Amino acid sequence: MAGRFAPRPSRTTVRGGHVVLPGGTPGAARGAIPRQAAEPARVRSWAPDGPLDLGLVLGPLRRGPGDPTFRTTPDGAVWRVCRTPAGPGTLRVTLRGTVARGEAWGPGGDWLLDRLPELLGAADDPDAFRPRHRLLAVTRHRRPGLRLVRTGLVMESLIPSVLEQKVTTDEAYRAWRLLVRKFGEPAPGPAPERMYVMPAPRTWALIPSWEWHLAGVDDKRASTVLRAVRVAARLEEAVRLDPVRARERLELVSGIGPWTSAEVVQRSHGAADAVTVGDLHLPGIVGYALAGDRDADDAVMLELLEPYAGQRHRAARLILLSGRTPARRVPKMPRGDIGKL
Repeated sequence: MAGRFAPRPSRTTVRGGHVVLPGGTPGAARGAIPRQAAEPARVRSWAPDGPLDLGLVLGPLRRGPGDPTFRTTPDGAVWRVCRTPAGPGTLRVTLRGTVARGEAWGPGGDWLLDRLPELLGAADDPDAFRPRHRLLAVTRHRRPGLRLVRTGLVMESLIPSVLEQKVTTDEAYRAWRLLVRKFGEPAPGPAPERMYVMPAPRTWALIPSWEWHLAGVDDKRASTVLRAVRVAARLEEAVRLDPVRARERLELVSGIGPWTSAEVVQRSHGAADAVTVGDLHLPGIVGYALAGDRDADDAVMLELLEPYAGQRHRAARLILLSGRTPARRVPKMPRGDIGKL
């Protein structure tokens, strides 16, 4: 098998949402870019008013190294495929010096380019954060390009977040990968191979029960997705609400709680204060980093983050990116696969 498959060009630090962008060589970059489609790319450039790190900003949108909707290539580009209100679209983002360049294809290409600045954090205000702990101050200094992404899309973050409920990340990423590749559409334009557009709400609703089972998704999570896609239009409208009201609307759907709604608005709204509660690991990580308490629960975590009210999600991101996490005391949770039953 040696030599048949090229090594993955990047990795994702899942909890920190950091994608390492490869440097690559000119020859390797040319080999990684697929042949161009007949449709010319629409292009837009944008110069941020401060440092910008594409890997840090767009990393939270990646659902594992095999995500069919997200890819980094050896030339340093980030490819993103999504379903916009105008239709499927492919976006390629590169950073040259201090200028971000977006190229888009497909019916949703113009929609993606119109929102390129917001996607890259134009609506975010990193200067609003005031670190009160040395760890946060040092991490912020080392990661000056961190901005909070804002996609303007709800369902593309909601469905994978539901799939991540109460299972290992490996199981959730596998389910997302299998379902999108099987029921999604090939990405428009010259996207890298095996990139697909997320299925439309009606397609999600028509997925047979056995396909959910084969993807390792139990009935509870599958039912939550089905309930959500039935009201997809109303949930997408939540992007026009403030994060608090948007979360309230999302949580009207049975099966969507505070953990899931926070994970969604962090990406769809760029919500700087939407701290995730109900997570298995985050309270212990925050407690350990700020107070040396690896057994902290949600209440302790919220108390420690209180000085950062309005910026609690950013504080949590910086803690995760700092790498200061407690050592594991128990074996890693075993990966399950109900599809084998």
